[in-house]
Amino acid sequence: MDAMPVQDMSNTFIEHSFVINNFVVMIGRQLTDSLCRVLGDGVQYQWSENGNKIVIPDVSINCNTRDRKNVSLTGIPRMVMEVISDSAESYDRGEKMNIYQRVGVSEYWLADWRKRQVEIYLNDGREDGTTYFYLYKTVREENKEDLQLVMFPHLKTDFDTLFMI
Repeated sequence: MDAMPVQDMSNTFIEHSFVINNFVVMIGRQLTDSLCRVLGDGVQYQWSENGNKIVIPDVSINCNTRDRKNVSLTGIPRMVMEVISDSAESYDRGEKMNIYQRVGVSEYWLADWRKRQVEIYLNDGREDGTTYFYLYKTVREENKEDLQLVMFPHLKTDFDTLFMI
C-alpha cells in the first residue's frame, strides 16, 4: 500500500491554526440550519479536474458534503480560505489557487495574520468558457468593516474575531 504524501506543516506558527479555528467557529454557528458546512484544515478534496490529486484547504465552505470518494470530498466548495505561511505562500498563490479556479471555487480568501489582511478573490468567466480569479477586495485594519463573504452575504464576519491571536 502506497503511503499518501503529507505536507510538513511543522514550520507553521500556531497563529495559523488560530485564524483557521476563529473562522470555523465564527461561521460554523451560523450554518447550523443549512446544508452547507464550514470545514477546517485536514479535510481532503479530490477532483477529476486536478487528476484526482488530494488537495487540503485550510478552510472551506461546502454545500455538497455528500459527494465523496472514500475519505475525500468531491463536491466543489463555494468558498476556500488559505492562511498564509512562509512555507506555503507561493503554493497557495500559485498552484493551489489555479486548482481552485479550475474546479470552480467561487470565492478564495488569502488571510495573512502577520499583515492582518485578507485578499478576497472571486471566480469569473470569460467568453470562451474559461474562468479566472480576480482580486475583488483587500481588507485591512482601515477598512475592516468590509470583511464579508461574497457568496454568503447573510453570514456575519468580523475582522477582529478572525485575527484574534
